[in-house]
Amino acid sequence: MANVTGGTQPKTQGAQGVSAPGKTTIEDSVVAKIAGIAAREVKGVHALGGGAARMVGAIRDALNTTDLAQGISVEVGETQVAVDVTIVAEYPVSLQQVADEVRAAIHRAMVELVGMEVAEVNVTVNDVHIPSDDEGADAQEARVQ
Repeated sequence: MANVTGGTQPKTQGAQGVSAPGKTTIEDSVVAKIAGIAAREVKGVHALGGGAARMVGAIRDALNTTDLAQGISVEVGETQVAVDVTIVAEYPVSLQQVADEVRAAIHRAMVELVGMEVAEVNVTVNDVHIPSDDEGADAQEARVQ
């Protein structure tokens, strides 16, 4: 469902300084991408999405086609938006603090960039990334010579 805004948004002037009548339609996928970008910018967020979504995301990253809306679900009304986001947090960070910062970043992006009131932002911490998880078997020292 697309978000159609009419007279509820603040009136802005165009390039020539003249306000023009009309409506603006913002697709749900655009709202989800903006929320995803905002969430990724928060310090302490390692990735977005659950396990299966992250596996598909790793393949997309290898092909340079990152899905910026991965781990984001939005519900867009005429004047309000609700966002659900699933994150993987870095270890060791305060999970509550990261969730609060993600919530604030998404809220700010929805108000400033999309121009809509935010009904709610729900954050689910799906996993914790431990830096040693990135080290493969090759990184381990051999037990015997």
